[in-house]
Amino acid sequence: MKNKFRTFSKIALVLIYFVIVAGAIVRMTGSGMGCPDWPKCFGYYIPPTESSQLLFEANHSYEKGMMILMDHEAFLVAKTDFISGNEFDASDWEVYSKHDYTTYDPVHTWVEYINRLIGAFSGIPILIFTVLAFWYWKKNKWIPIISVLTLFGMGFQAWLGKTVVDSNLAPYKITIHMVMALLIVGFILYLIFASKTNYKPQTYQKRFYNILILALVLSLIQIILGTQVRQFVDEQTKLLGYQKSLWLASPELNFYIHRSTSILVLLLNGYLWHLNRAYSLGFNKIKLVIYCVILEATSGVFMYYFDFPFLSQPLHLVIASILFGIQCYILFECLHKKREKLLT
Repeated sequence: MKNKFRTFSKIALVLIYFVIVAGAIVRMTGSGMGCPDWPKCFGYYIPPTESSQLLFEANHSYEKGMMILMDHEAFLVAKTDFISGNEFDASDWEVYSKHDYTTYDPVHTWVEYINRLIGAFSGIPILIFTVLAFWYWKKNKWIPIISVLTLFGMGFQAWLGKTVVDSNLAPYKITIHMVMALLIVGFILYLIFASKTNYKPQTYQKRFYNILILALVLSLIQIILGTQVRQFVDEQTKLLGYQKSLWLASPELNFYIHRSTSILVLLLNGYLWHLNRAYSLGFNKIKLVIYCVILEATSGVFMYYFDFPFLSQPLHLVIASILFGIQCYILFECLHKKREKLLT
C-alpha cells in the first residue's frame, strides 16, 4: 500500500504541473472565458465544437442551464428542462447576464474545457492517495493530515476556478488561484519526501537553511509579481491588439520590480550552490535550481526583447513553478536533517 501511495502521489504531482501548463496556455490564448459557466460549458458536459450547435432548434430537448446564441447578439439560458416547440418561445429562456459575452470561439472553448478536464483528472490520484495515506498513521501522522489538506485544497481550487469565471477573470482571484496551485505542489512534494524509506547523507547548515527559506519566499513573490505583469499585458492586448512590440512600451512599476528582483533570485540561489559545494552539504538538487533560474531568466529576456515568442509565456511560468517545487523539496531535506541534528 505504501508503494502505491508514493506512486499515486507522483502521478498527482505530474498532473498538477500539467494543470499549471494548461492554465498558462489558457491565459496566453485569452481562453479564460471560453466556457462562460461552471462546472458545465454552455450548459453542456461536453461543449459544442461549432457555433451552429448553439443555435435554437425546434422540437429539441433542452435542460436547465443550456445556452443558445440568439441572433449573434446575446446568449440565452434555459430556465427549466423542456422540449421546444416549432417556434421560439421567449418565456422558456432568460438572458445570460453574468458577463457581456456574445461570441463563441471553439478554440477558446476547448482550450478552457481541456484545462478543466486536466484539473478534474488530477483530483483522482489525490483522492486515492488520501485513502492510502492512513496506512502511515502510526509512523507519521502528518502524512494523512497533509493528504487530507491536499484533497480539501483541490476542492477549494475548484471553487476558486468557479469564482474566477463568475468574476469575469478578476486579476486578484487569478493570482490566488495560481498561489493555491503552488501550495498543492508543496503539499504533494512533502508527501513524496516524508514517505521515503532511505535518505541521502546530507549535512544541515543554519546559514544554508535560512537563505533557502529567503530564496523560496522570493520565488513565490516573483511568481505573484509575474501574474501582475501578465495582467498588464492582457490589458495592453485589449487596447493595442497583437502589436506585441508595444505591450511593454510603457510598463507599470511591477514590471521593473519583477525584472530587478530576478537578479536577487540569481544571486541568492547562486550563493546556495556555493555553500552546498564549499561545505559538501550534499543537497545536490541545488544544481537543478540553478538550471531553472538560468532558463527562467533567459525566457524572460526572450519575451522582452523578441516580442513574446509563441509559448514563451507558459514556459516562463512553468519553469518558475518547477523552480519553486525543487526549492520546496530541498527545504524538506533541510528540515529532516535539522530534526536529526536536534535528536542527536
